[in-house]
Amino acid sequence: MRRDGRDRTVSILSFSGHETFVFRYGWLKKAVDAVRENPSIFTSEDAMVVLGVGKNMVRSIRHWGLAAGVLDEEPRTRGARLKPAELGEFLFGERGQDPYLEEPNSLWLLHWKLASSERRSTAWCWAFNLFGSNEFTRDSLTALIQDELRRRNLKPPSDHSLRRDVDCLVRCYTAPKGLRGAVLEDTLDCPLVELHLLYEDASGVFAFRRGFQTTLGDEAFVYALVDFWNRVAPGRESLAFSQIAYACGSPGNAFKLDENSLIERLERLQQVTQGRLEYTETAGLKQVYRHGDVPVLDFLARYYEHSDPRVEIGD
Repeated sequence: MRRDGRDRTVSILSFSGHETFVFRYGWLKKAVDAVRENPSIFTSEDAMVVLGVGKNMVRSIRHWGLAAGVLDEEPRTRGARLKPAELGEFLFGERGQDPYLEEPNSLWLLHWKLASSERRSTAWCWAFNLFGSNEFTRDSLTALIQDELRRRNLKPPSDHSLRRDVDCLVRCYTAPKGLRGAVLEDTLDCPLVELHLLYEDASGVFAFRRGFQTTLGDEAFVYALVDFWNRVAPGRESLAFSQIAYACGSPGNAFKLDENSLIERLERLQQVTQGRLEYTETAGLKQVYRHGDVPVLDFLARYYEHSDPRVEIGD
C-alpha cells in the first residue's frame, strides 16, 4: 500500500501474504534451506514439490520468511529472488544455532521481528505498539487499524481482508479451541503460542501478558534493543528510557515489559555487553549509552552455546 504525500514520502504496509495460515514448526528452516539452494524457488514451477506443500502454503511460507526476518529480498529483483537473512543464517543455516526452534529465545527473536516491522507485518506491529489498553477484541483491533490508516490518509483494505489478518494474528499467539469439524491444518499451533504473550477469555476478549517475561534472555533483549536503536537513531550515542519503553516498535512494547522489568534488564546491560552498552540515571534522566559497535550475534551465539533447549517456555 503506497501513498505519495506532500512531502513525497512513501508508506508501505502489509495486511496479507500469509494466506490465513500461521507459520508452523519447520517452515522457516524449510524456507531458508530452499532459498539457499535456489534463490528463485518461490517463483519456480517445482516450488510445491520442493517445499512439500500446496500453492497457497508456498506463498505463506515466503511471506513468513520475510516477515519473521529470516529471508531478505535480493536487491533489484522485485522480490523474485530471495536470500537467507542474517537472523535466518544464525538460526537455520548450515551451522544454525536452533534449527528446530527448541530454545525459547529463538521464538522471542522471531516475535521481535513481527512486532517491530510495520512494513512486513503491519497488524502485528500496531497491535503490540498502538493499543493504549491491555485488552482488545478482534473488532477493536480491526477498528484501530482502520483508524490509523485514515489518520495517515490511506484507504483501508476491505473489512473482510482486515478481519482475516486480525484472525491470523491472534491465532499466532493463542491456542486454537479445537472446534468440531475443523480441518486439521487449521488447528495446528503456531510456535509463538508458547510465549504466552496473549490470552483469550470466554467472552472473546484478548489480554496481553505484561511483565518480566522470564524466558526472554538478556542477549535476545540486547539484540532487539540494538536493532531498534539502529532503526530509529543510528547515529546517536544515547537513547532515552522513554523511547525504549514506549516508542512504536520498541522492545518495551514488543515484549510487553513493564517499567520495573525493563529497568532491571537495562541495569544488566553493562555486564551482558561487556561495557558496550551502559544504563544511567542522572538527575532523573534515564538513558542508555552506546560505546562503539555492539556485536549482538556474538553475544547470542555465546548464549546458545550454554543454553538448554529442553527448558519449557512460559511461566
